[in-house]
Amino acid sequence: MEDIKSLQLDELTQKLKDMGQSAFRGKQIYTWLHKRGVKSFDDMTDISKDLRQKLQESFYINTIEEVTHQESSIDGTRKYLFKLRDDSYVESVLMKYHHGNSICISSQVGCRMGCKFCASTIEGLYRSLSASEMLDQVYEVSRLSGERVSNIVIMGIGEPMDNFDNVVSFLRIISSEDGFNLSQRNITVSTCGIVERIKELADLNLQITLAISLHGSNQKVRESIMPVAKMYSLDQVMDACKYYFEKTHRRISFEYALISGVNDKEENIRELTELLSGHNCHLNLIPVNPIKERDFAPSSKEWVYKFQNKLEKNGINVTIRREMGRDIDGACGQLRRRKMLREEL
Repeated sequence: MEDIKSLQLDELTQKLKDMGQSAFRGKQIYTWLHKRGVKSFDDMTDISKDLRQKLQESFYINTIEEVTHQESSIDGTRKYLFKLRDDSYVESVLMKYHHGNSICISSQVGCRMGCKFCASTIEGLYRSLSASEMLDQVYEVSRLSGERVSNIVIMGIGEPMDNFDNVVSFLRIISSEDGFNLSQRNITVSTCGIVERIKELADLNLQITLAISLHGSNQKVRESIMPVAKMYSLDQVMDACKYYFEKTHRRISFEYALISGVNDKEENIRELTELLSGHNCHLNLIPVNPIKERDFAPSSKEWVYKFQNKLEKNGINVTIRREMGRDIDGACGQLRRRKMLREEL
């Protein structure tokens, strides 16, 4: 049985032609899946019963199930825990801004990157998500909330570049005019810096925003909190970012989690200035989310603003990311981890 929702329109059309069907059936079924969000072939009311039977014999329609969700009393942010077909779990977060609704989705079950400030990676990687499992996070959050999603960030559980093919397939399907039809310019893909994949993504010339999890202003600091930095040096990551911008002309976003006493010193400001000057980029400062398995603490609010101001005076385009849902399990992976540890949700 094949996962029909993970197929591109041309792939689906070809498979239907191989079954002796007319080419237009591909677009018809694709629309049912990605624009109307059906969960059963029987719901495709303008498809003949004979074809629906053939589809059921060859394909399945992937679905995910909401286990629970948390809603912030401060800003309405909702964090969802979903169960997949194999009884594993992922998280998705719906964030409401004045410019529209953003959803942060997961790309893997767990993560093998080992970043020391992240709850998602504590148990390692279980498996990567299919394109349909990423799509279903968007479709289900839209359905459950009753609200249209206008922006997508792939920054949830997992390293998107470690699931490259499925992430690219997701990007093409979610932006298809025959499906959800979300502009690629409203999609951000995050990576901790897998250099060859950044370059491969650049060569596809998609119009998404690339976000780099930087978190260190020099190689030593980065290695101390991000094991992946031992494989891909900071110089290599920056060279890949330059290549990405030259290919796509899309501004790079850098994410920087401020950790008290680790990467928030005066010398880090000087190093960040030197590192980012001359790049067409934007720096997001993020007070780190504490997790009980680690002893990292966020920088004080006062120092975060001073850190920002000093960078701005040095000519760096920088903002402090608005804290969303800080009264619920803020750090990515915490809700899933509580479920795995069988804590009360």
